[in-house]
Amino acid sequence: MPEQLIWFVWSLGLVVVWLIVYGLNKSARKRMLRASLLTMPFGLTEPLFVPEYWNPPSLFNLAARTGFDLESLIFCFGIGGLGIVLYDVIFKVKHEAMSPSEKHHHRHKYHRWTLILPLLVFPVLYFATDWNPIYSATITMFVAGVAALWCRPDLKKKIWVSGGLFTVFYFLYFFLLEWFSPGYVERVWNLSAISGINLLGVPLEELVFAFTFGMLWSSYYEHLNWYKLRNAKAN
Repeated sequence: MPEQLIWFVWSLGLVVVWLIVYGLNKSARKRMLRASLLTMPFGLTEPLFVPEYWNPPSLFNLAARTGFDLESLIFCFGIGGLGIVLYDVIFKVKHEAMSPSEKHHHRHKYHRWTLILPLLVFPVLYFATDWNPIYSATITMFVAGVAALWCRPDLKKKIWVSGGLFTVFYFLYFFLLEWFSPGYVERVWNLSAISGINLLGVPLEELVFAFTFGMLWSSYYEHLNWYKLRNAKAN
């Protein structure tokens, strides 16, 4: 396969999984689509990571020429929808609206701040440190995930388990990339600028990204819509 098509095909593979989950889970369709459309614009942050973190050959050579690429939009669309429903689909959870008394719990005074925290933390880390941007991104998601857990302790199981589930899913997804395109990681990732630790060809940073993304994004549906999991026990 031409090098310029690997990132494109890999991103499309994620959308294929998205379509399968979407097709098999009617009750999850609306929130999958909304989450994907909300996440998709984050693909426009790609210039922050190219070439400091990686430099993927892309369609029309856009990443090398501009830092932007179409594949990142496709990728973010895929992980957005999957990240928000993976736990729900596996554990068959249901949602119900929070009662007025639950909404007025003192922790919810910080409800909005918790939701926008990633937009506040990442710029500080990005501009105030000389870290590789992947570390600023993962620390931001971890901090925001813990903040979400503090605000919504009833979702603690979903937050932590979702981090693990998405890590396993992402590892398998990433492993297939290296299996079908041996040496792609070494050619594309800037391994000298990160830890250089690979697990069966998967950079450690990618797995940390998957865990922090999974724990953060999994609770946003409930958080934004004031939902709780049916039969979930609040602390």
